[in-house]
Amino acid sequence: MESIESGHPAASEIALQPAAGAGLYPEPEWITRAADEFGWAWARQNWQRASRVHGAWFDVAKADAVVEAFPGWFTLTTLRFAGKPFRLQFWQEVIVRLLVGWKAPNEILDPETLRPIVVHVRVFQELRLWVPRKNGKSEFFAALALYFWYYEGSYRGTGFVFAHDEAQAREVFDKMGDMVGNSPTMKKAVRVLNRQLWVQKIKAPFRLMPGKAKGKQGRAPAVTVGDEMEEWVSRALADALRQGEGAQLQPMRLYAGTAGLKTQVVGRELYQESEKLLDGRLDDPSVMVVIFAAGEEEDWKDNNIIKRVNPSIGLSPTMKFLLSEKAKALESPRAEAEFRRYHLNQWIEDLVRWIPIKTWDACCEDKDAWRVWGDETADGRIAAGRSCVMSFDSTQNFDFAQICWRFDPEKPGEKPKLLWKFFLPVATIAARGRAENKINDFDFWVKSGLLVAIPGEVFELRYAIAEVRKSMQRWNVRKIGYDPFQAAPFYSELVNPQTEDRALPEDLFAVLRFGTKTLGPPTKEFERKILGGEIDHGGNPIARWMMTHCHVRFDENMNFVPAKKRSVQSIDGIVGAVMTEAMAMALPDTTIVTIPDNYRISA
Repeated sequence: MESIESGHPAASEIALQPAAGAGLYPEPEWITRAADEFGWAWARQNWQRASRVHGAWFDVAKADAVVEAFPGWFTLTTLRFAGKPFRLQFWQEVIVRLLVGWKAPNEILDPETLRPIVVHVRVFQELRLWVPRKNGKSEFFAALALYFWYYEGSYRGTGFVFAHDEAQAREVFDKMGDMVGNSPTMKKAVRVLNRQLWVQKIKAPFRLMPGKAKGKQGRAPAVTVGDEMEEWVSRALADALRQGEGAQLQPMRLYAGTAGLKTQVVGRELYQESEKLLDGRLDDPSVMVVIFAAGEEEDWKDNNIIKRVNPSIGLSPTMKFLLSEKAKALESPRAEAEFRRYHLNQWIEDLVRWIPIKTWDACCEDKDAWRVWGDETADGRIAAGRSCVMSFDSTQNFDFAQICWRFDPEKPGEKPKLLWKFFLPVATIAARGRAENKINDFDFWVKSGLLVAIPGEVFELRYAIAEVRKSMQRWNVRKIGYDPFQAAPFYSELVNPQTEDRALPEDLFAVLRFGTKTLGPPTKEFERKILGGEIDHGGNPIARWMMTHCHVRFDENMNFVPAKKRSVQSIDGIVGAVMTEAMAMALPDTTIVTIPDNYRISA
């Protein structure tokens, strides 16, 4: 074991002063540089917060020694950096100096004499780091955890690492193991196991934990690492570990995160609490807060802001990468939200507008193609026998029921074609036309054959079933995807008809339940193709209207799907198109459903 205290007194003459303050400890050059040259206000704020602690003093020798020793102790572990000495970048150096340098007196009982004595311990005993992705926070925290657990280790001083789930916690834990293996000193003393590091000399473990509080009471951590704060669903585990620190003189909690969705309540509260700690609205000088984030009113497209909030830029991420991501973000509100969350550290809404209508409009070679594609007699119609997949989404009365066809390209350079047919009860058409001031539009859609007006007040599945049977006779339908909600009879009647109609094979159908697990990947692929102009939707006016108000919703991992329940108006046709994309992604090119020779439509 090595100790950074070797050769350095635990307390100097200055340490005996009752308080530090700006006069005793004027702002050093590296704080001024961080705040004024780089725009990192947190550096000055944390320096000032620590200086106001009664009796606080700054151990310059300790801070210098740790920074100097860092590349000799630790290595980087991934990609082109693997095995390289861990040389602290300036932002990391500032954090390390603040963490290890500031100390304050603490009165305790001497365990041998039981008399009061004064020891000097770190002022900062918790770090909350909020930084955009790909800036090396996991690697940095792995090194910090090893420093506080091993190089400043205490007998039976236990370390823990957790996150929202174990896989994320392993990001830090595995890097710690790699750093141990790369260090001539540590690899002799530290045993690396699957879920634990172990130092025999001081009987100290460092354990990988699942992200749940159950059964974690009674722990006595010296060092705790908590990653991905934005994804925490509870503070119970962090609280349980903190409450076990009572016997520790200077425990260390290292928490890291990146902005998330505003609906992620726990993470949002932690971030807002961090802001209040930093600006003085909350008073807890033991918590050091570091935030790299663009302000709500700042121009997210400004490259200078992008550089400021990504402190490791040039190493990871590269400016080329960020500019490429910014270019994608300019293409759609959805991509913009993702960029602002991950690369500008801004909290975002879980619901955003999707594809700009100009981008949608560019995805058709002829804006009137919808008029002829489905017409059995018109020139330019989609030829009989052409290969396609279909989707069906049902309704009861108010929303549109829809069928969407996606036709495969027949020759090089041709794009998949999308064709729709929509259904609404007559009563609903009248009511919606008045409520939405779209009477003329609904009338036009009905007269042009885009919208089938069903007599009465309720949608009847037999209309969609008849359309499927007609399509089976006309085209080579390879797969039919459907949402079983309100549509169970749709499947039953087609595979087990109660009429003389031929039963369709069961494996022709695919259940597509609405959620990110099922429709997340095809939604992303559909967006990619629309942005790249790789789909032709024929200018369908109902689908266009739906795209003008189509939103997508995110989950905590930024998977997204059309927000069917939360969009202000109907987006059923867009959902149907995504469903056909799901089937196109799943089907190999060789999959063809054979239509029986005696297949026919009943009269």
